Amino acid sequence: MNVRTPRDPLLPLFPLLVAPLRARPGLLLRLILWSLVEAVPALLAGHLVARAVDHGFAAGHPLRGLGWLALMGLGVFAGAWGTRQAYPLLARVVEPFRDDLVRRVAAGALHQAVAGQPVDASGVSRLTLQVEMVREAYAGVLMVVRGFLLTVGGALLGMVFLAPSVLPLVLPPLLAGLGLFLALLRRMAGAQRDVIVADERVAEAAGAACAAARDITACGAEDGVRNRLAERIDAQAAAARRLAVLMPARVLCLAVAGWLPLLLLLVAAPGLSSGGLTTGAVLGAATYVTGGLQPAVRSLIQGLGGSGLRLAVALRRILEAHPLPAPPPAPSTRLRAGASARPAHDVVLTAVTFAYGAHAAPVLRDLDLTVPEGAHLAVVGPSGIGKSTLAGLICGTLRPDRGRILVAGRPPAALSPADRSAVRVLVPQEAYVFSGGLMENLCLLRPDAGEDEVTAAVDAVGAAPLVTRLGGLGAQVDPAALSSGERQQIALARAYLSPAPLVVLDEATCHLDPAAEARAEEAFARRPGSLVVIAHRISSALRARHVLVLDGDRAVGGAHHEVLRRSPLYRDLVGHWSDEAQPETPPDGAAGDDPGARAARGGTVRATLPRSRS
Repeated sequence: MNVRTPRDPLLPLFPLLVAPLRARPGLLLRLILWSLVEAVPALLAGHLVARAVDHGFAAGHPLRGLGWLALMGLGVFAGAWGTRQAYPLLARVVEPFRDDLVRRVAAGALHQAVAGQPVDASGVSRLTLQVEMVREAYAGVLMVVRGFLLTVGGALLGMVFLAPSVLPLVLPPLLAGLGLFLALLRRMAGAQRDVIVADERVAEAAGAACAAARDITACGAEDGVRNRLAERIDAQAAAARRLAVLMPARVLCLAVAGWLPLLLLLVAAPGLSSGGLTTGAVLGAATYVTGGLQPAVRSLIQGLGGSGLRLAVALRRILEAHPLPAPPPAPSTRLRAGASARPAHDVVLTAVTFAYGAHAAPVLRDLDLTVPEGAHLAVVGPSGIGKSTLAGLICGTLRPDRGRILVAGRPPAALSPADRSAVRVLVPQEAYVFSGGLMENLCLLRPDAGEDEVTAAVDAVGAAPLVTRLGGLGAQVDPAALSSGERQQIALARAYLSPAPLVVLDEATCHLDPAAEARAEEAFARRPGSLVVIAHRISSALRARHVLVLDGDRAVGGAHHEVLRRSPLYRDLVGHWSDEAQPETPPDGAAGDDPGARAARGGTVRATLPRSRS
């Protein structure tokens, strides 16, 4: 199969390749200054040779001639010092470029996963092999192009001052050879991409055939598989032949741009001498051609024909596999709490049973729970009783064994990751913070948020001192350097900024002190929408409008005073135990209407919370 390439495979890459230089103007200026020092030998070589001949050897003063040549040697040392200073500056351009690519590949894979798309299994390869290939090739191309511009620019400028009459012999073939090479480079880039794609397809087909060898033999499909694999191998060979045909054309480009100027100069030398040009000037012009133009053109053709092609093809493959995600919808069209153009954002669990394994005892059994939109519910109970399990079921990260769960009228587990994140946000105990910008971390769930909105979210959850200590919203964060509580504050601000109408805090404040926890929970309680808190401290339940107590097969829900009356466990937790608070026992030991008693008999537990008036 012949893989066709775009009409111009190189032009779309130029802005991306130039961006690291444009983003660092101060660094670019320093690089230019040291590059000018590096260009000293190319600029002075012809002049010094001309003076060594005309004023030294040809004039009978060999020592003077050697002195001029010694100056040329000093110029070489100056150029070497400039090169020494330029290399670290180039590294400061290349390494951030590599980091940007790594972030792009990682962000692309995460975007695919969040959007519910199949994740490209070759992403790890791009994150290692292809990104490192681009990094090395980018460094090589920068060195080659910079060296070409410096050397050719210095040589041509030296000719202007030494012998302007030589330029008509040098410039036309130089420009013609470079133009021919650039036209050839586009076709070579397309052919190189065809080869890489064909290689990938052969490897994919061969790997699939090897993995299914037994099935292929059992089905008698050897001939069909062999033919399909042979087609891909033939396509690979055809692509390699097309590239092989183009590669020798580089020699023609070098001959036109590098050797033809010297040939024209030698042919025209007698006429130039008779026109008043000294022998030293002719030799100086030849020095500019042989010592400057020819090596620079050779390096450019070899560098762009090797590293340049690898850079273009590998970078394009990365961009094709990980395009920038589409911009998020405008805030007015995003799903938000309180919007009138959508159904009520109730959470409804009907006869939900869940167990970790077919033979394990259910963690939740026949649970009915209704959390109306705008509710503030705290879930309490002993460790391991199923509080985080309930959070996972509500958020769709777990699926019930029996029963039904609806969030805003839809089963959360059946939604795509993108739709699921639009209706709810879950903040777990171990907060996720990634290396990178603080603003990127905070806006992970709301990329279109403005700085004022981010600042308001940070202030609301009490994370402003942390942001100030880190250096402001533009700071870079290292997760390893943050405490667990600091990571939780960043995750809380991110969740507060999210457009999701339902927030579930699964012990998301356990590493904060009580005052910081209270401020964060009160901020989420004021935020439009619903709040479910898996309580770490009993104070979270006292702040909530409604409480759900999980205690084995028992589940009691309602307002604080109701649950306090009906749940012995809750009375223990809040420290209120009195004879007056104990529920009445139905006569003859009957279970009566207590939901916990029905749960003990294996019946349905119902906890329906009243709809919020806010």
